[in-house]
Amino acid sequence: MIRIFVTILALGLAGGAVAQSEDSVAQDVGGDVFTAGQTVRHVAEGADDLLMAGETVESAAALGGDAMIAGRNVEVTAPVGGDVYAAGMYVTLVAPVSGDASLLGYRIETGEIGGDLRATGSEVRIEGPVAGYAAVTAERVVLEAEVAGEMHVAAREIEFGRNARIGGHLFLYEAEGEAAEVPASVIAADRITRREVEEWEPPMEEFQPIDAGRVLASFIAGIIGLTALATLVAALIPESLAEMRRRLLAAPFGSLWIGFLGQSVIVGAMVVFAFTIIGIFAIPAFVLLAMVAGIAGYVVGVYSFGVGLLMAFGRPEPGSIGQKALSAGVGALVAGIIGAIPFLGWLFVLALSLAGLGAIVEKLFRPRFLGRTSY
Repeated sequence: MIRIFVTILALGLAGGAVAQSEDSVAQDVGGDVFTAGQTVRHVAEGADDLLMAGETVESAAALGGDAMIAGRNVEVTAPVGGDVYAAGMYVTLVAPVSGDASLLGYRIETGEIGGDLRATGSEVRIEGPVAGYAAVTAERVVLEAEVAGEMHVAAREIEFGRNARIGGHLFLYEAEGEAAEVPASVIAADRITRREVEEWEPPMEEFQPIDAGRVLASFIAGIIGLTALATLVAALIPESLAEMRRRLLAAPFGSLWIGFLGQSVIVGAMVVFAFTIIGIFAIPAFVLLAMVAGIAGYVVGVYSFGVGLLMAFGRPEPGSIGQKALSAGVGALVAGIIGAIPFLGWLFVLALSLAGLGAIVEKLFRPRFLGRTSY
């Protein structure tokens, strides 16, 4: 997932676009293809992931990774090695999909799917075999092939073709007084469960019981990892981190406010970019930037919090790497404990992250715009 975020960021920084047709633009970055326009048809072999948007879009060349497609008419006519995410008025999967298919549309037709199928539309036709489960909501569902796993269907009308088979359990969600007829050739009667449509529950990952030991181990691992990261930053940029820490401790609420503004700028820019076709492809890059900003802010915030706690008990500012590691560890531990408090904990973590981000923003931009301030 990080790879695709970085790729999209590179797209946002790329200078030119390669014309695919008169009304579309395309960009190939690191093997991933991004293209948009009125009528778009991807025909270049060797692509990994594909992102497409337009009025009429077609994936006509084999892909090694995922396909993410949106348009009025969406067609996948070449094999996809990963997953397919598609939304449109008419969505048609002709070629096989090795992974999962998540589809939204008015009329949906699917071919061979190597993973799970999740589809929502007015009419859904399953023309090819599904290796995993199928979860379908529609006015009308037509099953013409085999579903190897269980199948969940919420539909007003369901039809079964000659080759229809269900290897797992069939869950039918029906309106009161309605009962679809299911041929014995499709599935045995004892593997059918009928429920009210209000009880619709698509398949979910099985919940695992809470293991106290696992939770504690995860907590300790998180503290150690955060301590190590903060110590590494302290070793790489000691003066800059010390300056940011002093800023935060001297004016915590000011840093919190500036951090809030910093994240707001990132999110606001993402919304503005969303109004343009090409800008849509940069949205994940802004999401990644917001995540990185939040994590960086939390690291600075935790380290500063630890230093502040130790100084409150009479210890001097940290000078050696050992003292900085101790400060980071104390900050990570206490912040982790406070963060575990219901409701209030996440507010504290959010505030600490924004305050740390504010210190970073001040360090990067205050000397240019507001003049240098000593702490």
